[in-house]
Amino acid sequence: MRPRRRVPLHRSLVLRLLATSVLVAIGAILATAWLAVQSTTRAIQQEQGRSLSDDTSVYDALLGFAATHPDWSGVDTLIAQKAGKLGRRITLMTPDRQIIADSSAGPSLQHARPSATVDPLQVDLGLTGGTDRIDARAVGPYRLTTRERDYLRALAGKQVDCMHEAGVDGQIVATPSGRSTVRTVGVDPKDATLYCQPGELLRPTKTEDKALIALQRLTLSCLHETNAKFVEILPDFTVWPAPLSKDPAVNSARNKRVDACLQKSRQKQLETYVAAPALLFVTDEPAGVAPVFNLTRANAIRIGAVTGAVLVVTVLITVLVGRRLVRPLRALTEAARQPVDDQSRVPVTTNDEIGYLAAALNELAARREQTEALRKTMVSDVAHELRTPLTNIRSWLEAAQDGLARLDPQLLSLLLEEAVLLQHIIDDLRDLAAADAGDLRLHREPVYVNDILEQVAEAHRGPAETAGVRLYAQPTADPEVLLDGTRLRQLVGNLVANAVRHTGAGGSVTIRSEVTGGDLSIAVADTGTGIAPADLPRVFDRFWRADDSRTRSTGGSGLGLAIARKLAEAHGGGITVESTLGVGSVFTIRLPVAPTPAAVAAAAASAR
Repeated sequence: MRPRRRVPLHRSLVLRLLATSVLVAIGAILATAWLAVQSTTRAIQQEQGRSLSDDTSVYDALLGFAATHPDWSGVDTLIAQKAGKLGRRITLMTPDRQIIADSSAGPSLQHARPSATVDPLQVDLGLTGGTDRIDARAVGPYRLTTRERDYLRALAGKQVDCMHEAGVDGQIVATPSGRSTVRTVGVDPKDATLYCQPGELLRPTKTEDKALIALQRLTLSCLHETNAKFVEILPDFTVWPAPLSKDPAVNSARNKRVDACLQKSRQKQLETYVAAPALLFVTDEPAGVAPVFNLTRANAIRIGAVTGAVLVVTVLITVLVGRRLVRPLRALTEAARQPVDDQSRVPVTTNDEIGYLAAALNELAARREQTEALRKTMVSDVAHELRTPLTNIRSWLEAAQDGLARLDPQLLSLLLEEAVLLQHIIDDLRDLAAADAGDLRLHREPVYVNDILEQVAEAHRGPAETAGVRLYAQPTADPEVLLDGTRLRQLVGNLVANAVRHTGAGGSVTIRSEVTGGDLSIAVADTGTGIAPADLPRVFDRFWRADDSRTRSTGGSGLGLAIARKLAEAHGGGITVESTLGVGSVFTIRLPVAPTPAAVAAAAASAR
């Protein structure tokens, strides 16, 4: 029997199935996690965008209020309106955390981070997206009178009419201060002025001129200049003419100084016309109102689509891997369904449990074929062994019936010998069948081994003397053991009969016995022809003969050694053989024996 092999762990089918399941699960989890992260991130971004939009709208509204009011008086109404529209708490505080206005009660904001600082003279460009730090709605002393507004609007109307005649579209735009300007549509403003000069439209009004002169003084003071022509400021707060220099580096540095001082001077000029800086807090809904987070229709559809795609890919991978793993099993199934006579070997393509199963099935098929071949051979041998004595008996009886032979005592003895041989073959086959079926029963009883060996020697001494062979019994001990005496005589007798048949005249057969370590050893040695080394493994096969030319004329049915081995195995022992061609053979029986109750009692008495 082949030793049981263990499948290497890295080739185990169970491990591969587990690894496949884990990989599919990991892939599905990662895809689902990615989908959840992406969808959640997008939803959060949308929520953040909405929150930022809300913050920007509140910031812009409060910035406009601060730019057009010298203080925060009356801002409560604006904050309440914005808070009610957005469903969020809006709080306005001074830089030292004193509440100016609060839309609703809530947790203290003393240590909270403000959403923004509302200061029309220091605008948060990140929220407005503009380029000017001063809010355009903070006009202060530049706010025009009604007469000035009407005058400038009339000039702007003439400018637009002139542009229309030139084929250029223009629009009138009013600034927070009330000044009207013209904005071209689809054309560079410089190109439009080639046809229609703005003229009076660009000159400052009396209100603007007064404020610009004050701004110019502040700027010159910042620049430490006394020449009024050094800085000329236009109504749009650009410097005219631009400072020029032959050295670009000097010109750039000078422009930066002018711009910085102009910005600083404007802030100083407007600070009395706008509200003081304030901290803006836009926080969650008032207490008791839970925030609501809903997925959009697009996100819900996207989650469903990606989930379906993950499911389809998972099913496809599982089906492909499953078919690949089941393919060898299908091959085994198809091979097993083939007719017995047409079965072929299953190819072993893997080194896992399925590969081991295929190898085992191939081995089973090989053993079945071998067993079938042995069965056919045995049937043929049995038929041959039975046919010979039956043919002899029939032939002599037919001859006697036809009067060709006399039915005398000699013929009767011959027929009796053939019948005895036939009965002997049948008994041997019956014993082998019982042994194969596990029905070979033993009747253990206390026996003396030497007595049995002497009986065997006496029973075979006549045939041995007839063959010119000397038969000896040389026991070295005479133990009383529990054995089936009848089966033991049959076992030793088969070995002695085989030894006598294969020992020539003048040879000898010796029976020896000894007990060592609780085992009974019985050896039958002969000086016969011996057995070739290549034939030793087959000596106990049924109907096997070392020389195929031999027939039953040498004696025996070819079953004696097979029966002997079965009898030894039934006693829990075995038979071994050692042989040398031309020298002889030694068959050794080893049986585990148990002492009789009388022997146990005697041993106990002697111990006392």
